[in-house]
Amino acid sequence: MSDLTDEQIQQFIQQAKSSGLSESQIEQLALSRGFTQADITAVRQRIGNAALKTPTEPVRAPDASDRIQSPESPIPLPTDNPTPPAQSTAKSPDARDTPPVFGASLFSNTNLTFEPNLRIPTPKNYQLGPDDELIVDIYGNAQQTYRAKINPEGTIRLENLSPIYVSGLTVEQAEQRIVGRLRQLYMGLNTAGSGVQAQVSLGNIRSIKITLIGQVVKPGTYTLSSLGTVFNALYAAGGPDPDRGSFRDIRVYRANRQIRTLDVYDFLLGADQKDNIRLQDQDIVYVNHYDTRVELNGEVKQPGIYEVKKGEVLKTVLAFAGGFTDRAYTASLTLRRNTDKELEIGTIPALKIDAFVPQRGDHYVVGSITERYSNRVTIHGAVFRPGTYALQNSPTLKQLIAAAEGLREDAFMNRVTLRRLRTNLDPELISVDLGKVMRGELADFPLQREDEITVLAYGDLREKRTVTLQGAVNKPGLFDYADSMSVASLIVLAGGFTEGATASRIEIARRLRNDTTGLPDNQNIRIFQFNLDENLRLTDADARFSLHPFDQVFIRTSPRYETQKMVTITGEVRYPGRYAIRDKSERISDLIGRAGGLQPEAFLNAARFVRQGEIISINIREILQKPTKSGNLLLLTGDSITIPRKVELVRIRGEVLNQSTVDYNSTKSFRSYIDESGGFTSNAQRRKAYVVYANGQIQRTKRFLLFRSFPTPEPGMDLVVPAKPKREENKLSAPERIAVMTGITSLAAVVLTVIRLF
Repeated sequence: MSDLTDEQIQQFIQQAKSSGLSESQIEQLALSRGFTQADITAVRQRIGNAALKTPTEPVRAPDASDRIQSPESPIPLPTDNPTPPAQSTAKSPDARDTPPVFGASLFSNTNLTFEPNLRIPTPKNYQLGPDDELIVDIYGNAQQTYRAKINPEGTIRLENLSPIYVSGLTVEQAEQRIVGRLRQLYMGLNTAGSGVQAQVSLGNIRSIKITLIGQVVKPGTYTLSSLGTVFNALYAAGGPDPDRGSFRDIRVYRANRQIRTLDVYDFLLGADQKDNIRLQDQDIVYVNHYDTRVELNGEVKQPGIYEVKKGEVLKTVLAFAGGFTDRAYTASLTLRRNTDKELEIGTIPALKIDAFVPQRGDHYVVGSITERYSNRVTIHGAVFRPGTYALQNSPTLKQLIAAAEGLREDAFMNRVTLRRLRTNLDPELISVDLGKVMRGELADFPLQREDEITVLAYGDLREKRTVTLQGAVNKPGLFDYADSMSVASLIVLAGGFTEGATASRIEIARRLRNDTTGLPDNQNIRIFQFNLDENLRLTDADARFSLHPFDQVFIRTSPRYETQKMVTITGEVRYPGRYAIRDKSERISDLIGRAGGLQPEAFLNAARFVRQGEIISINIREILQKPTKSGNLLLLTGDSITIPRKVELVRIRGEVLNQSTVDYNSTKSFRSYIDESGGFTSNAQRRKAYVVYANGQIQRTKRFLLFRSFPTPEPGMDLVVPAKPKREENKLSAPERIAVMTGITSLAAVVLTVIRLF
């Protein structure tokens, strides 16, 4: 059923209607075709939703077959004289700040439907009516089951018995009447010793029609389950209209007589459903206009717009909102009230809340307490427990320090700073000799509300002391200074020496403060040098040397220590691979010699030398023949030499008719390769043709007078014919062309005039 589209479902319903089937017949037809009651309920939901989405569809006079409502479904299809849905009115910009009407969300919550539970025993006071189904079970010495639906006349038919009238009876009353009539067929039915018993139960229940009028969102007549209640009907109609409907004066009429008044607040605030009675066919639910509403904002647990009955006071409204929040200012409330001509502001003291009577349109605001303390003092810094304390418990400086569990050992006793607010809230700073107060030499200093005391530590009054260690240690960097710190302890903190460190060249650079003995006038740094063995042992004199704050210590690296610098040689050598550079004078020829020399298949013209990703053109043949030649470069770390096998191909690319790769032939000339690729294109720049040899060298076409000298072909080369550069066309725009033509025409007219004059 869920696979069907809305159009297919509507088509099925229309076909059923056109065949003259009633609502119950359509349902029985669907059940006979394998659909479950849940499927039918889902279809009714979808039909109801589709009807709500198209409010502008023309309204026609409905008939009984238009009701596809399930007893379980609260979503209705409006019937007789439907009222168009209420049009939403334009809201002012302030409307977004208006709190919701209390209770309105109850009937717009899709997770709360008030559907009646059909799986409970039939209520004792349930009155049977047309379309209710009765199930009569005969058991014992005789077995038989009857399923009979009550017809519009209120009767049922069993076997050949005359009609049994059961409409308006309860199930128990109907059972007595039915059993009495069945005794004509089953002698002694339901009597002791007869052996034949009968039981009557309720099967499928009927639907009823309820009319909702007044200030509801969607007035109209709705088809509901016969177990439906007032809340079920209100939910079907969208509930009272939040703009004008009352949530506390909902009346139920039966047979032109008011039988009950429902107050939704009883359910919302106390879960009381005493007035949520079960409805009967043709009942009318009337939602009256609200009489008095007030708005409650601010520090209450549930701000909103509340409806007030006569006799209820402001205390009751606060109870509706759940009372004050924890931060509410409860000494008074602010009132904004409408008068005949304008607004007025009022203040309601806490003592008058219990008896204050709200009026229509009142707007109450509960403020929040101020971010201000009446008895707070604060202490920071060099005390064992800094924080906030109560003034009455610590009215003086000495008592506050005692409450903070005393001063730390590093507390600066000569001065304590007290920040205080004057009467106009301007801050002022007061300095107190803390040492004298603590020793009793000065009177204890009295504190005031919001005083803030800061006890400085000695470390707060000086630059952070550090030492720096650089050079051949495992973790160089900045270290916190400590008294009596030695060079050896600093090296230990840095993780010890690296592999190449030399302990014989430790140098310390120290700032000058007051001691300049023995230093020239132009020297502002004092230098110290130490010798330290690998076990971090100093001489006796050096061991007594202590570092000062901001010293910089340098550990040097051994002059002959360095990491291996690697080069790579691949291709046609006897032992290709990676090699470490022996010394700073090793060259390309030396590396080839260490690699065992060249293989017979080595093609030296294609050898390539790469340094830092860049191909450097070299001539290996000349380098090996004359190692002193300038092309025999010194090796650097990362260098790579590749000596390939002989390549017998030539690649032709660029501005030729057929770019191709052909075999090398020593008898072919440069032009022969061009001709073999189809010749130059019309865009070829012939005099700029060049070749890239296998070793990366480039040779271009040369010209002397009218003669061109082309490069000599070699195997593995790339023959490249570049394209002519594009010329920028100097095209005039349309206005410029018009201006030029106008100028030419004017000039021609002047020339003709001159000719005629002569």
